[in-house]
Amino acid sequence: MSWEKILTIIGCPLGLLYILKIILSHRKKQNLKGKVVLITGANSGLGKACAVAFHQAGCKVILAGRNKGELDKVREEITKKQVPGSFSPEILLMDLMNYSNMRETVSKGLKLFGQVDILINNAGISYRGEISSTQIQVDERLMAVNYFGQIALIKEILPHMKEQGGGSIVGVSSVQGKIAIPYRSAYAASKHAFQAFCDTLRAEVSSDNIHVCVVSPGYIQTNLSQNAVCGDGSTYNKMDSTTASGMKPSFVAHKILQAVKYREDDIVLAPLLHKLVILIRTFFPSLFFLVMNLRAKSGKKEFSKLKKS
Repeated sequence: MSWEKILTIIGCPLGLLYILKIILSHRKKQNLKGKVVLITGANSGLGKACAVAFHQAGCKVILAGRNKGELDKVREEITKKQVPGSFSPEILLMDLMNYSNMRETVSKGLKLFGQVDILINNAGISYRGEISSTQIQVDERLMAVNYFGQIALIKEILPHMKEQGGGSIVGVSSVQGKIAIPYRSAYAASKHAFQAFCDTLRAEVSSDNIHVCVVSPGYIQTNLSQNAVCGDGSTYNKMDSTTASGMKPSFVAHKILQAVKYREDDIVLAPLLHKLVILIRTFFPSLFFLVMNLRAKSGKKEFSKLKKS
C-alpha cells in the first residue's frame, strides 16, 4: 500500500473528527463568576497558575495542598493583585497519600465557601526508573497520590455536586495517560488508571449535570521532573530538557479554564508529534512498539548511570 493511500485512510476520519470538534466547541459558554473552585497541588506550578487564572475569572478559589507555608505565599501573591469585588483565596490542607481521611478534609473544604462547584485534580508526582529495579513501594506511592487520592477526593465531592444540581470535575492527566513510554511505568500506569476512571465517571454522571474533563498535557515548565521518584525511592532531582522547554503553566491553566467554560470532555495539550504518536498507538500498534523498543535501548545508559549515582 502506498503512503498516499495510507495518508488518505488516516486523513479522512481525522478531518471528520476535526470538523466535529469545531461544532462541539461552540457550545454555550458558562459564566464562572462566583463559582467555587478547589485546586489540588495549588502551591506551585500548574496548580498555582490555575489558581491565578480562575481567581481572575471571578471564582472563589480554595488552595489545597500539603505545604501551608507555600500555600500562604500563593494566597498573598494573588490577594495583592486582586481587583475590587473579587474573593480572597482560602487554604485547605490536604495530603492525597492520606486518602483514608478524605471525608474529614472535604468537610472542612465545603465549610470555606459553602460548596464546591469546580474540582481540579492537579496534584501528582512523577517517576523515573526501570521496572526491574523499582521497589513495589514506589509503585504504591505513585498509585496512592495519582490515583487513589484523586478518586477518594472525587467520591467525597460527588454527592454534594449532585445535591446542588451540577458541577465540573477536571482531571489533570498526561499524554502518558494515553501512551506509555520506557522508564515511566509507575507514572504512566497511574495516569492510565485515572483516565479510565474519569471516562467511566463522565458517562455515569452525564444525567446529573456534572461535567467531567480529562486534560492530558505534554511537557510543562514545572518542577515535576525534579521531584520525581526514582526506583529506589530517592528523588530524581534533575530538570529534564523536555520539561525545561515545555509549555508555560499559565498557558495550560488558560486552556483548563476554557475547558471548564465550554464543558469540554477531553483535551490533549501537546505538540503535533505527540498527538500523532497517540494515533499511531491506536491504529498502528506494531510501529509504536518498535519505536518504544528503540527508545528504551537509547535510554538504558542514562538509567544505568542513575542507578550507580
